[in-house]
Amino acid sequence: MSTEVKVPTMGESVTEGTIGEWLKQPGDAVALDEPIASLETDKVAIEVPSPVAGILSEHRAAVGDTVEVGAVIAIIEDSVAAAGATPVEAREQPAAAPAAADPAPESAATGTDTTTLSPAVRRAVLEHGVDPSTIKGTGKDGRLTKEDVLAAAKAKEAAPAPSTSAPAPVPAAAPAAAGERRTERVKMTRMRQTIAKRLKSAQDNAALLTTFNDVDMSAVIEAREKYKDLFAKKHDIKLGFMGFFAKASCLALKDVPSANAYIEGDEIVYHDYVDISVAVSAPNGLVVPVVRDAQAKSFARIEKDIADFGARAREGTLTMADMSGGTFTISNGGVFGSLMSTPIINPPQSAVLGLHRIEDRPVVRDGQIVIRPMMYIALSYDHRLIDGREAVTALKIIKEAIEDPTRMLIDL
Repeated sequence: MSTEVKVPTMGESVTEGTIGEWLKQPGDAVALDEPIASLETDKVAIEVPSPVAGILSEHRAAVGDTVEVGAVIAIIEDSVAAAGATPVEAREQPAAAPAAADPAPESAATGTDTTTLSPAVRRAVLEHGVDPSTIKGTGKDGRLTKEDVLAAAKAKEAAPAPSTSAPAPVPAAAPAAAGERRTERVKMTRMRQTIAKRLKSAQDNAALLTTFNDVDMSAVIEAREKYKDLFAKKHDIKLGFMGFFAKASCLALKDVPSANAYIEGDEIVYHDYVDISVAVSAPNGLVVPVVRDAQAKSFARIEKDIADFGARAREGTLTMADMSGGTFTISNGGVFGSLMSTPIINPPQSAVLGLHRIEDRPVVRDGQIVIRPMMYIALSYDHRLIDGREAVTALKIIKEAIEDPTRMLIDL
């Protein structure tokens, strides 16, 4: 008996996705609910699970194809129909192939064919001139990772030179000659295309402006150092900087509600809650999961939410629900070493807070030049809704709360 694998419902307003990767090939055995494909949507990559246990017999769509919700993308023969054939036999005798057809090459079954490698892995293979079919993958389902290729290349370099009496083997693909220039064209993922469109739309439709300030991080660093062990022991999470900035932002947005609002048609939508979108770097691009009701959450709860989002972003398991909504965004370019930037708002939101790296700088305190750990912070905002006075006031409140964290406890 055959079972159709259909594109699942992926969230409100999402009607289609793109086949990003096939995790199972025709002839492979699959278990119930085992992921067989990865679908890229405008916001996330989701995995398509198998509805039954059996043998994957057919792909109905190729990598890069756009498929709508409910479309059939694969066929699975259930355990009864597959009982008479092993996965290898199924692979060697596809339904659409002639009886005398040659069996599929092993590289197609193991996922090491260069046509199935991710762009990063394929680039590493070309740069280092290694044969992917000779490398054992350590990724999911035995797939090659960039680290596997780099390790193989390092081992290849460390290997002793072949004897001069024996002819040198001819590599399948010789590495680029010295001085040779190469180009590579890689199709943009659906998520990257959406990011590009949204950011350009923000520039085109909003009156963007950025205001800056700098923050003395001494008090927050001292508090973290003093309480980090107790905090970690009680809450099982590290005390980071994002919790402080999230709570400081809640204070600012309470006093400057326009920074927590957005324009919809000819109306302004205000919110009596703060849902903070936290910009997180994922393998496929920037994603912005939402810490909901941040104004009502503890430092520990905020830190746990952010840590969970970061882990799931790296694993590719964030859902559409995780990233829907959001009234204000915090983007931390400092983790990558940024000194200063002008972040772009996340539509339809009207403001975004940019954090940057902390570095010791000379500042004047009580008439004396002293060294303090300083950070530049930036607030980009939609000037159609937020006046300059309001933007500067909001950023000043954040600065004061970080420099004197007691303000966050007594609501000043």
